[in-house]
Amino acid sequence: MPGETVTLKIKRQDSPSSSPYWETFSVPYFKNMNVISALQSVERDPKTASGKEVAPVVWDCNCLEEVCGACTMNINGRVRQSCSAQIDDPSVGRNITLEPMTKFPVIRDLFVQRNRLFKDLKKVKAWIPVDGTYDLGPGPRYSEKTQEWRYKLSECMSCGCCLEACPQYTKEGDFIGAAVVGQVVLFNSHPTGKLNAHERIEATMGRGGLGECGNSQNCVEVCPKHIPLTDAIAVLGRQQTVQMIKNLFGIRG
Repeated sequence: MPGETVTLKIKRQDSPSSSPYWETFSVPYFKNMNVISALQSVERDPKTASGKEVAPVVWDCNCLEEVCGACTMNINGRVRQSCSAQIDDPSVGRNITLEPMTKFPVIRDLFVQRNRLFKDLKKVKAWIPVDGTYDLGPGPRYSEKTQEWRYKLSECMSCGCCLEACPQYTKEGDFIGAAVVGQVVLFNSHPTGKLNAHERIEATMGRGGLGECGNSQNCVEVCPKHIPLTDAIAVLGRQQTVQMIKNLFGIRG
């Protein structure tokens, strides 16, 4: 209805080295708005609720349809995607507290640097080697059950929600987290990816690997894509056991 507003209490930070502070904004409410559209209203007219002109709030987003994973932030104390956080959802409401993720360095305001996540994906070789295979014809087929399992794992958008919610994933630690584990299992289950699965498994057996998972299961609770992360963790655990036996007896691969 005309005249209705949404209040945003935002934790801001001007630079990676500066101290955080809070500012409150009031924006017009309209039907079907989400947190991103509320932030866009602030961007159009960057004034606090008291009328003070300030720098526009900085955040990250791209697709606006829960596909890219860029707009992750803490909303009312819970990590989630801000594009799918509807104002009319009781868990969001019209008095909203927005904070950046705490497990990654803040660049500015709600925008964080997620480089560590992508470095860990490189560490475990989360890809399928295809050099020299493009002219070999179709690859091997796999079952519908495997296809369904792999499709669900493939929906990961590296949003970082599972990492933010994980008590073992900290700024000071080395734990790779559930998102990376899920990708290891995804590529290990590919017919071609299996050829170097042992390399990915070995990469998760040392410092920062699966052994540091505390099984809190927070990851699966906050995943916006409902990926079976705890199942993936269990699968990788079994793969590691097999790999350790192979290593013990000097079996390659």
